[in-house]
Amino acid sequence: MMTSAFIIWFYMTVWYFIALLKKRNDLADTAWGLGFILVAFSSFILEPNQKLLISLLLISIWGFRLAIHIYNRNKNKKEDPRYEQFKNSPYLKVFMTQGFLMWLICWPIINSSGDSSWFNLLGILIWVFGFYFESRADRELKNFISNKANKGKIMQAGLWSLSRHPNYFGEVTMWWGIWLLNMNSNWWTLVGPLTITFLILKVSGVPMLEKRYEGNQEFEEYKKRVSVFIPWWPKKPKK
Repeated sequence: MMTSAFIIWFYMTVWYFIALLKKRNDLADTAWGLGFILVAFSSFILEPNQKLLISLLLISIWGFRLAIHIYNRNKNKKEDPRYEQFKNSPYLKVFMTQGFLMWLICWPIINSSGDSSWFNLLGILIWVFGFYFESRADRELKNFISNKANKGKIMQAGLWSLSRHPNYFGEVTMWWGIWLLNMNSNWWTLVGPLTITFLILKVSGVPMLEKRYEGNQEFEEYKKRVSVFIPWWPKKPKK
């Protein structure tokens, strides 16, 4: 586990210096998905097994897609305002903090061992379901935003009619799939999916976006009808 911790520290430190050169700390978001690929790859090299090989494939698909998506979303735009508060000490507050969280989320991968059982293979199906949700939700939102006629409006169609944050639901679901794929008797690796679930539901995901739209009348009506996280049939508007 300490080897993975060192790899993540070195990786995030490199990205910190890149961010200094580019003068934008939101590069940490692009580094996020790629970092998991690095951890999965190094874990497989250190202790190769079937579960890690599958995990490496799945995490690579997710990580590259996410990195490309975030890079394209942020290029030619001002730095994400969320990072404004970290201007004084970005190394610790942004890059090392994200590196530590990455390490916790990767516990199922870092501690993977043994042969696959039937319940491990269920993790692949859960991951595929989550990846579908995240990638489709991101694509729907991108298409919605790219239409100038939708400026200032709230996305409420497709998967966004079932959940106010379907992309986040998909990401959390994927990590529970990765945990199940690599699980044996190493129950403590629950730290991984629990960490990403807590972060998205209580810290940097859902709460920050919900706060951004507080007071928006269209969003307030949307909140009354649509589930905050777990996809569900929307409530019928009251007459």
